[in-house]
Amino acid sequence: MAKKQKSSLLKKIIVALLIIIVIVGGAGGYWAYKNLYQSNVDLGDKKSQMIYIPTGSKFEDVLRILGENNLLKDRTSFEWLSEKKKYKGAVKPGKYRILANMSNNALVNLLRAGIQEPVEINFNGLHSLDQLMLRVGRRIEADSTDLLNAVHDNAYMSKYGFNEDNIQALFIPDTYEFYWNTSVDEFFDRMAKEYKTYWTDARKQKAKAIGYSQTDVTILASIVQGEQCCDNEEKKTIAGLYINRLKQEMPLQSDPTVIFAIGDFTIQRVSLEQTRVQSPYNTYMKKGLPPGPIGFAQQSSIDAVLNYQKSDYIYMCAKEDLSGKHYFAKTYEQHQVYAKKYRDALNARNIH
Repeated sequence: MAKKQKSSLLKKIIVALLIIIVIVGGAGGYWAYKNLYQSNVDLGDKKSQMIYIPTGSKFEDVLRILGENNLLKDRTSFEWLSEKKKYKGAVKPGKYRILANMSNNALVNLLRAGIQEPVEINFNGLHSLDQLMLRVGRRIEADSTDLLNAVHDNAYMSKYGFNEDNIQALFIPDTYEFYWNTSVDEFFDRMAKEYKTYWTDARKQKAKAIGYSQTDVTILASIVQGEQCCDNEEKKTIAGLYINRLKQEMPLQSDPTVIFAIGDFTIQRVSLEQTRVQSPYNTYMKKGLPPGPIGFAQQSSIDAVLNYQKSDYIYMCAKEDLSGKHYFAKTYEQHQVYAKKYRDALNARNIH
């Protein structure tokens, strides 16, 4: 009888231990599941939020950034999983989009894999290199001051085949995607790569055929674009006219070069006095091409120069309807007829 009681008691103990093990295991499994897959990100009413992890950051910096933005509901569980997934020693800098209600697992995977949110850089509304460097500096980690110093450093620019005057020719306007943690060197290397991609062998051959370097083509293209922003066919006519002037050693006398030389892009009507400003960019005072572009020449403008329309045109004048289109003339007498129409139109609109 005693034997049976002992056996029954042992069975009860074993069953109790098994129940405890199941409960503990279940609790442990739930705790692990909670730390892995349940939401640990609180963004309030927002669907997502960007965070920036600077180059050289350690795991402690990541915790600080997450803390400053009040993103984590439970910091301990995030640290635990980061340790398990070996993220603590593998922090990657960058710009990251954190989604509402993200789990620790999703968040650690995102940061550990370095899955960044790209930034876009375009050239819309920009006239000068300094403007571009300031815009770039607001979008990537590289500092604007360092970018500005680079474009004004002839020794640095020489490795790309340019100098401070003509480096603007390196930039082919488009919309480019970068990672936020792009450095100064990486930015210019990328622009040089895009430049080389654009200047195909076919384009190089066309430049050679018309007797201009790639940089000269871009400088002329920037002037053509200053005269005509949008009509790609008229750009070819303007390019042909300017090439005629260059061949005849006539000054280009382009108003956009005067505006660039002065640096006031709000000027609507260039005055006689302004055409006398002393600057290597003023093509009223200086024959030939200026030392560098007067803007960021669009691809269509460069192609217009490479495929310019042959003609006998020497003179051009904006049309009196202010449509942006131009009259073209072979003689100064005909040009004067068009010029009077344009002057009268400006006077009638009180544009001085």
